[in-house]
Amino acid sequence: MKIAKLLSVVIVVLLAASIGIAKPNFVQVRNGKFVVGNAPYFFVGANYWYGALLGREKDKARGIRRLRKELDMLRGLGITNLRVLAGAEGSGLLNGITRVGPPLQPEKGSFDEDALKGLDLLLFEMRKRNMRAVVYLSNNWEWSGGFQQYLLWEGRVDASLATRKPSWDELRDTVAQFYTCRPCIAAYQTQAAKIVSRRNTLSRIAYIDDPTIMAWEIANEPRPMRPASNDAYLDFLQATAKLVRKLDPQHLITTGHEGHIGTESVELFERAHSDPNIDYVTIHIWPKNWGWLADPDLEKALANAENETRKYIAEDLAVAGTLNKPLVIEEFGFPRDGRSFDTNSTTRLRDRYFELILSNLGTTERGTVAGVNFWAVAGIARAANADHIWKAGDDYTGDPPMEEQGLNSVFSTDRSTLRILKKSRRPSERALELDSLSGIVRFVCGIYDTLHGEAILERRRIFDRPPAFADRLDDLWCEVHEST
Repeated sequence: MKIAKLLSVVIVVLLAASIGIAKPNFVQVRNGKFVVGNAPYFFVGANYWYGALLGREKDKARGIRRLRKELDMLRGLGITNLRVLAGAEGSGLLNGITRVGPPLQPEKGSFDEDALKGLDLLLFEMRKRNMRAVVYLSNNWEWSGGFQQYLLWEGRVDASLATRKPSWDELRDTVAQFYTCRPCIAAYQTQAAKIVSRRNTLSRIAYIDDPTIMAWEIANEPRPMRPASNDAYLDFLQATAKLVRKLDPQHLITTGHEGHIGTESVELFERAHSDPNIDYVTIHIWPKNWGWLADPDLEKALANAENETRKYIAEDLAVAGTLNKPLVIEEFGFPRDGRSFDTNSTTRLRDRYFELILSNLGTTERGTVAGVNFWAVAGIARAANADHIWKAGDDYTGDPPMEEQGLNSVFSTDRSTLRILKKSRRPSERALELDSLSGIVRFVCGIYDTLHGEAILERRRIFDRPPAFADRLDDLWCEVHEST
């Protein structure tokens, strides 16, 4: 017992010391690669776009408890980089689709503090688990409001688009107007600045000082939509990157791009990432959406998708190599076997496709694929309706509202897929998990385990200390508990 008490005192002293000494490092780009400190940083990550929305759930089992359970699951798999939506714009139907929410910006210029607290909570819980977030500030697509909502607020597009689904050509014509709508861009940049400039109400850490955030992303899949918008599109990306850099010189900035399919031009894709304020290159890969799975036989279709995927990565990795910037494949997905949405169906073909994508992680003569984020985490959620279509009030899975729930989602029961993701984890991720003093704490706990069997270190909050001290100490107690 004396040894146990002594070790407990040592742990508390080390935890307290870590408040002022141990600081996680920011992810940086050096020589075309990600680094943290002097160590290379590669990652296997996920899309968890709804993470900030879970804190809004009044039912804690569907909200904060789900969030913690899923973060623990991902952390255990070595999936420590999450791409998340900062918040939605507007509410109700848009293009006939019920968008996600509650929104960050319900009306133009009006921001919901509770929505921002949801993002605070997500980042706070990720920080406890030594995870990194890529936060996208808006969306090209209607399912979270995005650029189209700004156009609606300014009266630039047909108001009937709230309730009816436009054709693809009409949608392109509509969203392309965003880049020449100055009030729209100003309203978007007001939201972006509000997010970037925020101080987390739980950790008391300013977002600009929090290494939990790896990068700010201008939007999810920003496209010019029409060639006539190309120049205005580039101006928007450059102006926004410059604004974010001025507000936050420490974090990385990227576009959220799909690759040259999004620009319909490799040259324009390169120009979009050549700005010195854009730190790395992103691509997304969608075989189903891009017509690569046309063959009714999914196994034959997969062979075609694999060939197209290899070519696509090679072309856009060459762009990243030319720019001497790392590339992240930050979205990719594939249907379940038989194109089923049922969680009981197998994922043999999806697993094969995931293995192909994950095999690109690393450095070649073309450049560096520094990270991959699969689409998307469904975790413990399940489709609520027989038709697999999401309705307001349903749990979020990884599939946005306009798609069948289960189309691309990876569920907690998809064990073969999760094994592949865990196996693909890079050694550098494990090496960067802990700062030095936290590592010492874990070492001391290991000695305790050896002497006294299974250690059970309860999380505790020190109420007679300043909040920032208590939060940090609580976080480190949690880390010690999770390591045992």
